[in-house]
Amino acid sequence: MALVVLALPATGADRFGLLLTPAQLDWVGARIYQNECASRPECLVHWNEGEAFPSLGIGHFIWYPGGVDEPFVESFPGLVSFARQRGVAVPGWLAELSPLDAPWPDRSGFLAAQSEPRIASLRQWLSDTQGLQVAYILGRAETSLAQVVAAAPAGQQASLSRRLEALTATAGGSYALIDYVNFKGEGLVPGETYQGQGWGLLQVLQQMAHYEALPALDAFRLSAADVLTRRAENAERDIERERWLPGWLNRLETYREP
Repeated sequence: MALVVLALPATGADRFGLLLTPAQLDWVGARIYQNECASRPECLVHWNEGEAFPSLGIGHFIWYPGGVDEPFVESFPGLVSFARQRGVAVPGWLAELSPLDAPWPDRSGFLAAQSEPRIASLRQWLSDTQGLQVAYILGRAETSLAQVVAAAPAGQQASLSRRLEALTATAGGSYALIDYVNFKGEGLVPGETYQGQGWGLLQVLQQMAHYEALPALDAFRLSAADVLTRRAENAERDIERERWLPGWLNRLETYREP
């Protein structure tokens, strides 16, 4: 079923041409849903083994329980705010949470609560609002492009802009940017590093300097593989190298033209 994508206000990133047709946005949303959830509704409310938080929606938006402090950008509260700003109702229990923390303290508590109405209503809401989620992901990516360039050293900004312009010129390149920002973030949060090295969009764009002779999308895919492999090698937990990295690299193989 085609996803209905809500209109977004213009942003400063429009100069990079991140403008897709409705059909292309449907394709991007379907790809992200496949990447994160294998297009399975039960995966819309999920808690990965080895993580301290649940992942929700077609973009597996992170939602921290109270007291959890991880070096990753939390994105689910932003989706809730995005929905409210656009007049989209959220489940009543979710609207009443204050602070807006995940109500399950850990993965075992989450798994024990699978039959609770709260999880069923949350999964239904996320199934019903897939178009809203694509709009949220797109909006974050659009904002991120200008922020990433501005955060780069002055001597790199022109080359990063050229790489972004080349990527956003095609549907496949635009998908890669949108998905990667949703998947691994912008790379701008100081604490979101291992051994001082980040893994977000900024770092991938910088790594593209090693592949200048290749088409932009090929260079992005190879650079992202380098950056994520480095992250896994720097990680303290074996699970990142042994279980997560192969899936990340498989995901990057979808970064091709439709």
